[in-house]
Amino acid sequence: MRIELTTEPGTRDRANEDYASVAVPACGQGGSLVVLDGVTPPATDDGCLHSVPWFTARLGGALAELSGSRRDMTLRDILATAITRTADAHRATCDLSHPRTPQATVVLARWDADRVEHLVLSDSALLVEAPDGSVSALLDDRLSRVPRGSLVSDEVADATVRNKEGGFFTAAADPAVAARAVVGTLPRDRARALAALTDGVTRWVERFHQGDWADLFALVRKEGAESVVARVRTLERADAEARTYLGRSKTHDDATLLYAEL
Repeated sequence: MRIELTTEPGTRDRANEDYASVAVPACGQGGSLVVLDGVTPPATDDGCLHSVPWFTARLGGALAELSGSRRDMTLRDILATAITRTADAHRATCDLSHPRTPQATVVLARWDADRVEHLVLSDSALLVEAPDGSVSALLDDRLSRVPRGSLVSDEVADATVRNKEGGFFTAAADPAVAARAVVGTLPRDRARALAALTDGVTRWVERFHQGDWADLFALVRKEGAESVVARVRTLERADAEARTYLGRSKTHDDATLLYAEL
């Protein structure tokens, strides 16, 4: 089995708010992966004493444990339980009702000899390569359907549409959001490899239009995860002044790519 993981902060002076982990084998069979993209809050108070990296580490750690050890639980149940655990860890000190309370996008996948399960919440992506080389993008596209008047940029939405009907959803403090996640199951023999990406990497397709999802997957397979992130950084530096035109809220974003050949 080939597994590659690379993660890089957007800037050296700010902590990486992404999280990634992979477990093989998980509970004696198959495996699982977790990728989170922490939502950077504005400079104003978010009602929480803790940082986004603290939140993603707590939530990601719970997801990794449960997806690897509790094969009797659905992925939605795993996400709901992980959110509750994380919320309980700071409920006594922080205002978890604040719309900017720490939160994250989620990609969760789990596989065994028979099937591959997936869960996607918000704008990170999971790509699946079939044995014939075709690539499917498993996405939660609700953020892309939010009216543009509610967006600070194509990558940042106003708090009024976050975790609201008619808007989009992220993992924050309410476990009920797990019911909003995009989930599905594929037969194991229809999935040859997986790639989980935060939007710091999906920019290659969605902002810079260098190719489609199949092109990006082929690049990961050929050059490796680290090379793909380096390509994104090169594109960002070349277009540092035109980021508003491309819908980017910042020149560089945290970028995480986890690739697993099953």
